[in-house]
Amino acid sequence: MNQDLQGRVALITGAGAGIGRETALQMAARGAVVCVNDLKEELVGPVVKEIEARGQRAFGVPVNIASREGIREAIQRSFAHGGRFDILVNNAAWVRYQAIPEIMPETVERMLDVGFKSVIWSLQEAVAVMDPERGGSIVNVASVAALRSAANSVVYSGIKAGILGITRAAAAELGARHIRVNAVCPSAVPTEGTQRNRNAERDANRIARTPLGRLGTVEDIARSICFLASDDAGFITAQALTVDGGITLTNI
Repeated sequence: MNQDLQGRVALITGAGAGIGRETALQMAARGAVVCVNDLKEELVGPVVKEIEARGQRAFGVPVNIASREGIREAIQRSFAHGGRFDILVNNAAWVRYQAIPEIMPETVERMLDVGFKSVIWSLQEAVAVMDPERGGSIVNVASVAALRSAANSVVYSGIKAGILGITRAAAAELGARHIRVNAVCPSAVPTEGTQRNRNAERDANRIARTPLGRLGTVEDIARSICFLASDDAGFITAQALTVDGGITLTNI
């Protein structure tokens, strides 16, 4: 694997499993100093150890980012560990699918805290610590649910659509500081966190409607995130990269 992220310091939120974990592994392999964030040490520790076992650099940042103070602490600790701050991947989410009559205030608040508000607060802190000359890259993990929605996904789809709005507005504002802001929109990807919303019949239906004939993988999404974070995407900002095997734009 190339070393296009050599020496850069990256924070990935929600990196204890799934897309976040794979992104941490791939960024470390590309030379980045990776700060692995998740809610609990038992999620963070194994990822850090795996990276270090490969001779690469990682630090654990077991912080609850579902508040302004939490995400600011995670970014400050990452800056302190690495001596600089270059890449932020807003991947953390807490997801529940519910029919409209069943939606409860506590569900909405927690999903907003983790998946929406933390992105806003992360932008504030990233601006404070990213070098204004060198700049940096922010990648927000959205979803194809921001573009096309299913039943029982009012809160989730609304949040992910909001993430695309945040991405565009932040890119417009932060470009003068050489900070690029982009998003990735994965389709259904098998992970530990998506198991409750998947079954064999539903997966088979998605595969049948996907031009590339398979589900996406965490590796697919992580590669896209690494691309957007790298200099290969140096003139790309305000974009939402749909990583879905073609399913979103080829089914009417």
